[in-house]
Amino acid sequence: MEEEGTVDIVIVGAGISGLSTAVGLDRLGIRSMVLESSDKLRATGFAFTTWFNAWKAMEALGVSQHIRHLHDLLQGWVVGHISPGNPSKEMLFPKSEEYESRCVQRKVLLETLADELPQGTIRFSSKVVHIELSGYYKMVHLSDGTILKTKVLVGCDGVKSVVGKWLGFKNPVKTARLAIRGLTHYPQGHGFGKKFFQFYGNGVRSGFIPCDPNTVYWFLTHTCTELDKEKNPENLKEFVLNKLKDLPENIKSVVETTDLDSMVMSRLKYRPPWQLLWANIAKDNVCVAGDALHPMTPDIGQGGCSAMEDGVILARCLGEAMKGKGEREEEYKRIEQGLKKYAGERKWRSIDLITTAYTVGFIQQSTGKWMNLLRDKFLSSFLSRLLLKKAHFDCGSLLVP
Repeated sequence: MEEEGTVDIVIVGAGISGLSTAVGLDRLGIRSMVLESSDKLRATGFAFTTWFNAWKAMEALGVSQHIRHLHDLLQGWVVGHISPGNPSKEMLFPKSEEYESRCVQRKVLLETLADELPQGTIRFSSKVVHIELSGYYKMVHLSDGTILKTKVLVGCDGVKSVVGKWLGFKNPVKTARLAIRGLTHYPQGHGFGKKFFQFYGNGVRSGFIPCDPNTVYWFLTHTCTELDKEKNPENLKEFVLNKLKDLPENIKSVVETTDLDSMVMSRLKYRPPWQLLWANIAKDNVCVAGDALHPMTPDIGQGGCSAMEDGVILARCLGEAMKGKGEREEEYKRIEQGLKKYAGERKWRSIDLITTAYTVGFIQQSTGKWMNLLRDKFLSSFLSRLLLKKAHFDCGSLLVP
């Protein structure tokens, strides 16, 4: 085994939360090392909807204008039942920053964040296999035998987080729902306009969202068990089209024209919110963020958005902790307090988002007669307002006021 020199901050995972944290720290003049197990940036899920809170985070990180330039501003959404005979409802967003929403491609966001970091910050093909205590440091063991000594260890390594496991987190719980996602490219333009189309009912929830004039992201979540281990993308596409058979032709054509290698299916998972009541979000000089902290179902579109919140707030707390001088013991105590502050800020926000997302998904995909009646007649507008309410969160700037 080969031990390298001391690294101030090691971030495990080059996803949204990991790169957001690294960019935030770099803006504050603090270098970090990001360990990514893959040999390149991974953009699982293709795209996600960004709301007010995500744009506040991107503004703090200094990447908002570039991302805005590459993605269309959504003007509103159209919500309808997946079965025929039920009129759709349309809601236009007021022209205000509080309602800014765009469907952002994950690959574009990750590449933008990565480009903001100094060369060599991201270390690819670096899988963490073990974490060891060493006084005021943590020893991070990689699969290739390398050992990194660090003052701070941040786990942004997703739902199967090695860092989260070290902190005592249990694996996320699998739901009864599967999600099929796709990205469709239109060289001549899609002609959909700038609205979020969403359809629900009969145990299904689906959405179609333009990212830019030539790209549409779509998804379908369902409770079917027959596809649990299905790997053939042709069968997945056939399944989706069968569920959407009663929708307008222009909607179905989005799925029909999707390349087979631009589709993916995954089981939806979440962390039971009560686990966060007593969990160690931070312990000593170690913490978690993003899906390692708060995996949630996608029903309010807050997974990626809240991951960026994590990055800004964590960078701010660490920046404040590491700017002081003194002996290693004093620095360790400041780091410990900084991470406790971060954990305190993220605990109840995470519980709120996980709970709301799960509840909204349950209501929207219910197949019960009375729940369907209640949802269709009274709850659809309430759920839309609830989504916007949860997005109305400002993570603040990187600097402490």
